[in-house]
Amino acid sequence: MATIRQLVIDILKPHEPTMLVIAQQVADTDGVSGVNAVLLEMDEEVRNIKFTIEGEDIDYDNVVAVIEDAGASVHSVDQVACGEYIVEDEPTAQD
Repeated sequence: MATIRQLVIDILKPHEPTMLVIAQQVADTDGVSGVNAVLLEMDEEVRNIKFTIEGEDIDYDNVVAVIEDAGASVHSVDQVACGEYIVEDEPTAQD
């Protein structure tokens, strides 16, 4: 099976632990080289955060386990890049 090189996920998390803590925990996961976390929305109970994760061989199940252990959940998988390298998205007429 092809390796996952990039993963963009939308997570929902309570206010604690912080986005920084979860990003660091995901970055420490085997196969992950870097994590970018961006706050998308915040309300009284939860925060919605977009995580962009890159690495040589990302284990999706391990990433989800780290996120769930922190009390958060994966709301959606918004983008995934698999194979020997990351293929850049090219604009089309619809864009």
